[in-house]
Amino acid sequence: MIDPKLKGKVALITGANHGIGAATALALGKQGVKVFASFFHPPCRYSKAELRHAEAAGIGGDILYQAMQQKPISKLVNQFKDAEMTISVLEADLADETNISKLFEACEEELGPVDILINNHTHCVLETFDPEQISTEGSGIFLSTAANIDAHFVINSRASALMMQAYLNQYLENGLGWGRIVNTSTDPAHCHPLNVSYAASKHAIESYSRSAACELGKYGITVNVVAPGPVQTGYIVPADEKTIAESTPLERVGKPEDVADVTVFLCSEQARWLTGQLLYVGGGYRIPQ
Repeated sequence: MIDPKLKGKVALITGANHGIGAATALALGKQGVKVFASFFHPPCRYSKAELRHAEAAGIGGDILYQAMQQKPISKLVNQFKDAEMTISVLEADLADETNISKLFEACEEELGPVDILINNHTHCVLETFDPEQISTEGSGIFLSTAANIDAHFVINSRASALMMQAYLNQYLENGLGWGRIVNTSTDPAHCHPLNVSYAASKHAIESYSRSAACELGKYGITVNVVAPGPVQTGYIVPADEKTIAESTPLERVGKPEDVADVTVFLCSEQARWLTGQLLYVGGGYRIPQ
């Protein structure tokens, strides 16, 4: 088996209480990485009883996705403890820029300075320019407004950029010589009708990542992006799951662990010569040109 040489490294992972973030935390923990997990429970329009019922039923859709977002971090903590792996956690709303320095300070105090930064947090509200597309079904589709646009860019784009800046500041202060940054984008960030601000804010992350890769290489830091294809994190309804599987060469919908394993590779010593790249992780659902 290939040794990724990650044992003893410290990883800060955002959006880690569910889905891809939680799977990535576990995958890195199994490699001996000490994980600092950040999470945030956004406002939710469903009751706790409705969320519990949706999670028990396990049928994809908006309510199950919201239930996954509201999952307590305790489940991940218990998984780490059961496997005798190291984890610390802190809830932080990354729309508040003051929380970013607090994450790095807390991580350094509890586990040590950050070697690996995984920006996996996200804000996603379906949004359109076309009034005819507005809908109240499911999670709803809303008209693009200044407030909606700002919310996506503040959380998805600005927070990711500031997280990278804070990472570099701490990295240089501690005289580190090895680093990894992996940012999570989406499929496809360059064009996403009915999800216009989410896609645009993710596309900005890709630009930030490429610029950071050019600037941070001299410090021994690689910066890459994973762009997940359709991954079942709760939102894919059964009918769509079947359609997606039929349109995917590997004949299934993605799982959070599929993306997590690629992220571990990007953090590994084997990926030392890979930077400024976007890896589409989607089972061939979309094959970029």
